[in-house]
Amino acid sequence: MKKLLFILFTTFNLVNAQNQQQATLLYNWQDTSLASSYSYDNTYNECWGLVINNKEFAVIGSTSGTHFFDVTDPKNSYEVAFAEGAFTGGGVIHRDYHDYNGYLYAVCDEGATSTLQIIDITDLPNSINIVYDSNELFTKAHNIFIDTAQAKLYVCAVKHTVPNNFATAMEIYSLNDPLEPLLLYTYNDVGHVHDAYVRNDTAYLNCGNDGLRIVDFSTLNLSIPTTPLELASLTSYPDQGYNHSGWLNKNGNLYIMQDENHGYDIKLLDVSDLNNISILSLFNSGVNPNSMAHNGIIKDNLAYIPYYHDGLRVFDLSNASNPIQTWEYDTYLQSIDYCAIHPNHLSYKGAWGVYPYLPSGNIIVSDMQTGLYIIELSTNSTNIVERNLQNNIFPNPAINTFTFTSKADNIKIYNSLGIKIRDQKLNQNQNTIHRDKLANGLYFYSLNKNGKKLSSGKIIFK
Repeated sequence: MKKLLFILFTTFNLVNAQNQQQATLLYNWQDTSLASSYSYDNTYNECWGLVINNKEFAVIGSTSGTHFFDVTDPKNSYEVAFAEGAFTGGGVIHRDYHDYNGYLYAVCDEGATSTLQIIDITDLPNSINIVYDSNELFTKAHNIFIDTAQAKLYVCAVKHTVPNNFATAMEIYSLNDPLEPLLLYTYNDVGHVHDAYVRNDTAYLNCGNDGLRIVDFSTLNLSIPTTPLELASLTSYPDQGYNHSGWLNKNGNLYIMQDENHGYDIKLLDVSDLNNISILSLFNSGVNPNSMAHNGIIKDNLAYIPYYHDGLRVFDLSNASNPIQTWEYDTYLQSIDYCAIHPNHLSYKGAWGVYPYLPSGNIIVSDMQTGLYIIELSTNSTNIVERNLQNNIFPNPAINTFTFTSKADNIKIYNSLGIKIRDQKLNQNQNTIHRDKLANGLYFYSLNKNGKKLSSGKIIFK
């Protein structure tokens, strides 16, 4: 028998030293009859939001396909449509979505029978219509992003099975005809593009172990396309790991990026001058040294970060040098083993995606195991959750030396441009680091043991 779980109007208290506020869970949906993935025990993956016919809709992917919910009245949310995936079942881990011009574009990163699906959403909440379902262009993709201003579809980590098996880092398609995507360019300047954020032909490419690339694809608008121009790259930066995803703020001067590694901080970059990209700050949820951020989005001055295990975390970026965690909502309340990989892949459980752009202000969150969430964040107060994390070093700011207590066997120091300027071995619990010739300014450090990061932070010399 099919069992559906719903939770309405559940209230959680969020407390700091100054006051107590409430975040309200308006709706939660999960379907226990759906299969979980063999690899990570996740039934659900990415989420997205839509406004159609003056109504708000949430989209969430599952191992079965794509689910559409009318969330205009959150307490009475309901599933209005479902599009079955071309590949379904326990082999599915990832699906991804983006909408354009009345169509939702959907991809899956697993299965030899997967396809690009284009779904007509203009008649919601009454119906949807899958108007394109084919692997003629490609079979699988990890992520997609649509530059709506330029009508271009960016398809990341592409796999083809027809006519023969091959992969590309990224492919760009024209959507001048939304139902007939036309391949404009295949980008293979790096081995892998995991995710992309694109605005007016400028693409911020998260390239896994190859770091960040920023590329101008405006030449693809010409009748005779020319080679895209790489505007900048960031291949060395503090707390560097697998560069997973990122998002640009509305003003185009701040970019957040997440490295999908246990215990790695979110990086906030100043990208106002692409000839001089600098790291403004590193920050994290403050829950566990092994926490892992996933797909973050910036809206206004807030960064919405879904965390494996830690749920949704919201950070105020008003002071870019010191982001403050202002909201939290945990979607995964089971006991946690952050670093376990077998047998149940406990390291990959919890919040996957977030969508904060609904006109109502309600937030869509997807959780790998517990499904779809619609959350309301009150706006009558700020600094609702503010964590004062212990700083490992003192004094800070420092003049000539700084000291720390740690079991680390190595310290790495980076300047504000993300360039590693010191890689020093340590051999005792109490350590003093000399400034030597370092100029005044902001630096970032990472304390490591046996090649793994123990902690990180920033130090100011004056």
